[in-house]
Amino acid sequence: MRVGIYWAPRLEDPLHKLGSTWLGRDTETGATIPQPSLPGLDIAEITRDARGYGLHATLKPPFRLATSYAALREDAMALALRTRPFALPPLQLAEHHGFLALLETKRSDDLQALCDACVAGLDAHRAPPTPEEIARRKPERMTEAQRTNLHRWGYHYVFSEWWFHVTLSRRLNAEEMAVVRPALAAHLGDVPAQPRRVTELCLFTQAGPGAPFLLAERLPLLG
Repeated sequence: MRVGIYWAPRLEDPLHKLGSTWLGRDTETGATIPQPSLPGLDIAEITRDARGYGLHATLKPPFRLATSYAALREDAMALALRTRPFALPPLQLAEHHGFLALLETKRSDDLQALCDACVAGLDAHRAPPTPEEIARRKPERMTEAQRTNLHRWGYHYVFSEWWFHVTLSRRLNAEEMAVVRPALAAHLGDVPAQPRRVTELCLFTQAGPGAPFLLAERLPLLG
């Protein structure tokens, strides 16, 4: 089993329904949802990888457990108990390295601090990556800082290399982008920019290789 520590929209947030519909799956229930159509394109194929991971933004990347889910949950709950809820900056749909994703409109120090606390504070529960897993990340293409992160924390995009993003597509070519981006923008409307607060840590689990991630628990921030 792998576990990831994520942010995900609250159930009452309209972004939960719109994002889940776009991806074709509700990570809360595991239910398959009919997706909107895209002229001349297969939306199921375009969203396949993002659908498997579920609607989320990563705080601590998925890892195999070195301890137990119960032990991880205990420490994650302790982190949630000492963290105050805070405002999430408005989100915007943007192209990022060829993918379509929801990004912050401005950096949030509170969000960065929560992410950093998850990466470092819960790391005792992470089993180290195998040499094969490291090789698949292609460390030879990384900066020195990213390679250091990979070997120390199991992933290269952490701390100063991290950015908030909710992935909504695979990498698209220019012709696909010209169709998908306006369709996704119309689907989401002004919902990404609406005010919202970060009030939970979300624990996502993956039963085994290739299995979809499911939202196992929402731990309230009570600091």
